[in-house]
This record gives sequence, structure tokens and C-alpha cells, in this order.
Amino acid sequence: MHKLTFRQAVPGDEALILDFIRRLAEYEHMSDDVVATEALLSEWIFEKGRAEVIFAVEDGREVGFALFFHNFSTFLGRAGIYLEDLFVLEDARGHGVGKALLQELARIARERGCGRLEWSCLDWNKPSIDFYLGLGAVPMSDWTVYRLTGETLEKF
Repeated sequence: MHKLTFRQAVPGDEALILDFIRRLAEYEHMSDDVVATEALLSEWIFEKGRAEVIFAVEDGREVGFALFFHNFSTFLGRAGIYLEDLFVLEDARGHGVGKALLQELARIARERGCGRLEWSCLDWNKPSIDFYLGLGAVPMSDWTVYRLTGETLEKF
């Protein structure tokens, strides 16, 4: 791996962010679920500031991304960082990019005084699970994620 740097996404990066989201969705066999648009990403990430994106850059090319936002732990009494998406381009995998992105997020969390960094992983994604376990991450097996979305959210 050549020198890896990180950069915060800025307005104008919407197409690149959406490309990473679509690649992740394809990897997760969920392409049909992507309804995000560049305009929506611009609104929610840059105008409303509800999420942030960092890119891993190698030789001037974005090879990975992480989309995250702050959550809050009432038990800890402080904010945390929730990693919504992490994706590394296939030709850049196995070179430490994913680990470096997580380390950068951990650095950001510490810098901001956050109490934790957390994320979810699909149960079938054994390569990612093994990777996370190898980093020392602990699965929260006593917890189940629940979701209201789309028509169900509207009706509720």
C-alpha cells in the first residue's frame, strides 16, 4: 500500500459518495434498496449536517469511504460515533484500508470526546465479522436492531 491519507467529503462529492453507496449495496445484495440521490445526499450531509463522510485516498484516488454520524449514550452521558457504512474498493482490499478508516474514526471519536464507536454488520458477512473480531470489536449479541421505514413508518 502506498501512503494513505484521509479527507473529509465536501460539497461536490455527492456523486462519489453515491457511487460508494451503490457499490456497497451491490456487495450486500441490496442494490434495489438504494433510493438515495445526489440531491438528497447534498441536503442531508452538507446542508443539514446530519452525517459526515471521510474518504481514504491513495495516490490521489479515493479507495474507501466511511459515512458516520453522532449518536448518544445515556449510560455514558456523552455522544458516540455510529458508523453507518464502510466500503473499500475491491482492488484496494487486503492492504489495510478498512483498518485505517476505522482507526481514523477512532481518532475522530477520541478527539471529540466520544464514549464509543459502533456499527452493525450483516450476519452472513463472515469476512467482515472476522475482520472486526480481529480488531478487538465485540458483537452485541444481546441486542436486536428494530426498524420502521417506508410505508410502515408513514402509517405509524
